[in-house]
Amino acid sequence: MTLPDQYKWLLNESGPKMLIESLKLYGIQEVQGSGNNATIMEWATELGISWYTADSVPWCGLDMGIVAKRAGHPFDKNLLLSALEWLHWGVEIPINQAMLGDVLVIKRSGGGHITLYVGEDPEAFHGLGGNQSDTHDIARIAKNRVVGVRRPLYTVQPANVRKVILSSSGALSQNEA
Repeated sequence: MTLPDQYKWLLNESGPKMLIESLKLYGIQEVQGSGNNATIMEWATELGISWYTADSVPWCGLDMGIVAKRAGHPFDKNLLLSALEWLHWGVEIPINQAMLGDVLVIKRSGGGHITLYVGEDPEAFHGLGGNQSDTHDIARIAKNRVVGVRRPLYTVQPANVRKVILSSSGALSQNEA
């Protein structure tokens, strides 16, 4: 699966590292029905999580955990599957100051969701992450659903960390589990 045209500019971004790592996962899908996506299950092994047994279990935290680890920003493996626990990771940023590569923590029915900020339009954030309609992709998520923004602890913040204004195209996400 390739990035939609409106997001191809992301391929020219030099950072942040979490964005670069997340783009490498674009298009990965969980298996519908019986079986699991071996790649998703390998993330659990790489992170040392033996109790994650099926990709039917919400995996946005697992996805963000592998992205953070590979980018050099690990998260406590015992907490990363709980999306709302990401409210305690990194540095807190006011929601209206979210920028490229920040982790958006979202409240949803039944729990939470996390995704990486790649931009925004007047009504929604555009987030790159896993378990968005059972895929690692970009979704538009209503701004009023975001309960927190977290920025990695940078030694030196990448120069391209910035607010990104995008067009309001596409439906708002209703399926992050």
